[in-house]
Amino acid sequence: MVEPTFRTLEIVTQLGVLATGTRISYSGEQNIPEQGGAVIAINHTGYVDFLPAALAVQRRRRRLRFMVKAEMQHVKVVNFLLKHARTIPVDRRAGAGAYAVAVQRLRQGELVGVYPEATISRSFELKEFKTGAVRMAGEADVPIVPMIVWGTQRIWTKDHPRQLGRNKVPVTVQVGAPLHATVDISSTDAALRESMTALLHEAQRRYPHPAGAYWVPHRLGGGAPTLTEAAGMDAGEAAARAASPVPRQSRKAL
Repeated sequence: MVEPTFRTLEIVTQLGVLATGTRISYSGEQNIPEQGGAVIAINHTGYVDFLPAALAVQRRRRRLRFMVKAEMQHVKVVNFLLKHARTIPVDRRAGAGAYAVAVQRLRQGELVGVYPEATISRSFELKEFKTGAVRMAGEADVPIVPMIVWGTQRIWTKDHPRQLGRNKVPVTVQVGAPLHATVDISSTDAALRESMTALLHEAQRRYPHPAGAYWVPHRLGGGAPTLTEAAGMDAGEAAARAASPVPRQSRKAL
């Protein structure tokens, strides 16, 4: 299928990688199916995780359809790009519609990118998973491919300034063997988490982690909050957002 907008985005992304000097290394991309539908389950440590993930899929001559927050559609230019890249908008207050679209796309042979953690992990460890990725893979009868992206938290993540210049940040993409969903959602979810944890630790073993750096997990001697501390920060953020009298969309326009 010819998709000029998507192709343009691919070229712009590749040029951006060259311009910033970002060095992306890939391992296990042969686990991404050459054809047919699959859920690509990706960890979430920052705002640009999706770019290396999409490039890994492109190396297999495939395209990744991400599930994205519906509020991103409120910006006209972004909405145009999202629509023509065939992303799947998710309204978190009513996610059934997006779920149905994702299952349909999977049955049509597409690759759908999902963040099982749903939101960015401030600890850079794997948070608790939502079951959507496992359930849609089971319903569509397609495999789940675990993927870890590591290093992008240094470029742009929560609570820290963006580093979008020519910083030559190394980024690692690790892709694991496909998993097949069973009727037991909890066991499939546990298997996915086990696989992604192993991939994360493998990516981290190959990566230098300066002591005390904000982007390094506490477990590795870094300055990032622990999972428990990060959960408290997330809860505080959610409470503040819920207590605000101004809707989120309106706040963005101020």
